[in-house]
Amino acid sequence: MRVHVYDDRIEAWLGSTHVVRHPRLRRRNDEKRVHRINYRHVIHALRRKPQALAGSVYRDGLFPHSEYAEAWAALSAALPQRDACRRMVELLWLAHDEGCEAELAALIADDLGSRDLPDARELTKRLEPRRRERPADVPVALTDLASFDALLEVRA
Repeated sequence: MRVHVYDDRIEAWLGSTHVVRHPRLRRRNDEKRVHRINYRHVIHALRRKPQALAGSVYRDGLFPHSEYAEAWAALSAALPQRDACRRMVELLWLAHDEGCEAELAALIADDLGSRDLPDARELTKRLEPRRRERPADVPVALTDLASFDALLEVRA
C-alpha cells in the first residue's frame, strides 16, 4: 500500500487501485490539534462503552455534522454525563444504522430549535415513514428442470 500525503488530502493506493481519500486537517488558530474520525469506524465500540465518548480526545472530530456537535453540547449541559453519553451514542448509531446522517441532522436541529433534547427513540418514529416495506408476495417463475436436459444432449 502506498500513501500519498498532499497539502489538502491523504490518498491511499493498493497497487494501481485507488483505495481511499481523506481531507487533511490543519491545526486551529489556538494550536490545538484537530482530528477527523469517521464515526462509522468506532460506533460499534462506542455502543459497548458509551461513556468513552465523554473523555475521548477525538470526540469533536467524530460528529458527522455540526448539528450532532450541538446536540452533544445540549445533552451534556442538561443531563448527567452517563445519560448524555448514552443518548449521543444512540443518535450516532441511528445515523449509522439507518444511513440517514443528513436527515437526522435536520431533525436534531428542529429539536434543538424548539429547545427539546434529541432522543433517538422519538427521532426513529419520525424517520419511520421513509422506510420501505418489503412486498408480501413476490411472484417467482420456476424453470422446469426437464428443460435443462435439452442442453445436455449431444448432437451427432
